[in-house]
Amino acid sequence: MNDSLDLNEFHWLLAIVQNIDVGVVVLDRNYCVQVWNTFMENRSGLQPKDAQNQNFLSLFPEIDQQWFSRKVESVATLGTPAFTIWELRPYLVRFKNYQPITGQEEFMYQNTTLLPLRSTDGKIKHICLVIYDVTDVATNRHQLQAANAQLQQLSRTDRLTGLYNRGHWEESLKGAYARHQRYGNATSLVMLDIDHFKQINDTYGHQAGDKVIEEIARLIHEHVRETDMAGRYGGEEFGVVLSDTDKTNGWVFAERLRKAVEGLEVLHNGQSIRFTISLGVADLSQQSINYAELIAWADHALFASKKAGRNRVTVYE
Repeated sequence: MNDSLDLNEFHWLLAIVQNIDVGVVVLDRNYCVQVWNTFMENRSGLQPKDAQNQNFLSLFPEIDQQWFSRKVESVATLGTPAFTIWELRPYLVRFKNYQPITGQEEFMYQNTTLLPLRSTDGKIKHICLVIYDVTDVATNRHQLQAANAQLQQLSRTDRLTGLYNRGHWEESLKGAYARHQRYGNATSLVMLDIDHFKQINDTYGHQAGDKVIEEIARLIHEHVRETDMAGRYGGEEFGVVLSDTDKTNGWVFAERLRKAVEGLEVLHNGQSIRFTISLGVADLSQQSINYAELIAWADHALFASKKAGRNRVTVYE
């Protein structure tokens, strides 16, 4: 009776292992496959008879063999399980992802467990590898991270131009000012605005005015470096923080941008709109109280450009 019960229990256990929705592989100490369940068959395309007694590492050459051997030997020596999680190692074996809901992922994300299997003599002669498909968890995490990144981007950028909004731009300028105070690196600021912008709005309409602002922003994007910080200061006024740049080179940048705008033609509703910008440049080569003083200097230079006839660059001295 007991033998029959034991046989039934073994049969049930085998049925569970075959049909459970996780990968189950039993390896001997030479990493040869002894058990290969239905999950592994369906995901790998290898039937049990083809995987049986094959070296697991040769079946999956993408596995880091040294890392896997260390992991297995640790489990066998210490007699304790070991684990991997998808955040640190996205997968152990590269399976395609066939889940309809998470179909956008190229491969199956996996958590794995390595379990020591003791024989009747107490020795660990086999290791059980369990592979869990956690693609849905990884996908949800990725989507959440992407959404958070998008929200963060929206919170710091100006909707019309894609440049930093004033709040984030000023925080960035504060950071640049603090780095200058600590390390003494050259830092300059270019402030600019569109000449006769009200006249553009009055003549062509506010949508045309928005188009002009968008085109200015596009040119600024094209001219700045990755280390520079460009923002919409307000209305038709913009600010660009130039890292590791003194006012002489700041003038070079500003003049290049001025000429680019001067040669620009904006088309709106079949009408050609041409316009210019005025710019002011200041740097931190002289003693300052705070970052706001640098803005005041650059604004002062910008006002001087306006007063002198517009469409020009003035450097604050």
